[in-house]
Amino acid sequence: METKYNESTESRPEGGRFMDAPLVNMDLHDFIKQIKSEPTWEKNDRNAITIYKTAGMRIVLIALHEDAVIAKHTANGVLSVQVLEGEIVFSAANQSVVLKKGQMIAVHKDEPHSVAAIKESVFLLTLAA
Repeated sequence: METKYNESTESRPEGGRFMDAPLVNMDLHDFIKQIKSEPTWEKNDRNAITIYKTAGMRIVLIALHEDAVIAKHTANGVLSVQVLEGEIVFSAANQSVVLKKGQMIAVHKDEPHSVAAIKESVFLLTLAA
């Protein structure tokens, strides 16, 4: 297996991180602190970081300011959303569900869905292609 490493960027100049390896350790608390300290968080209604990416699976940590909306879209795989902080409304399949810290949902591939933050929130998105 090839180890994949993400280089530093203008948005994240502090350095890279492993994206794929035989074992990838992910400290969610550190990633939350990181994305909430970046200029993107200050300037926009959200910020996100991909913390794992391999063939068939991606894990993304997403932070939303209160009232931020991710418009209706589809994903090319099965996804799960687990709320780590705050409260969101997740809408899919003609339903809307309020999710709070410790709650999660799963959605099938190509199902249109949207997310709205009731208050400042952080969630973990896992996409399995």
